[in-house]
Amino acid sequence: MKAEAFPQARKPAFKLTIDFGGEIGIKKSSAQITINHKLEDLIGRQVLAVVNFPPRQIGPFMSEVLTLGLPDSNGEVMLIGPTRKVPDGGRMF
Repeated sequence: MKAEAFPQARKPAFKLTIDFGGEIGIKKSSAQITINHKLEDLIGRQVLAVVNFPPRQIGPFMSEVLTLGLPDSNGEVMLIGPTRKVPDGGRMF
């Protein structure tokens, strides 16, 4: 839904606001994805995230979910997500 710069983070990161649909709702996440992703490309993109971990304080920001990614050949995070639109809040099998 929303992606913002997070200049207060120790390591470069973005603040993400993610809509997981009716059952889970809207959650926030801090993600160290600044090398391979641009803020404007994240709006409307579906991602995978772990929603049943406890929230974690990242500086002044409370990260409620863990957004998932894989390292590229340089060790920088690439988000993972569906290649086609799926219903928000779907569970991974």
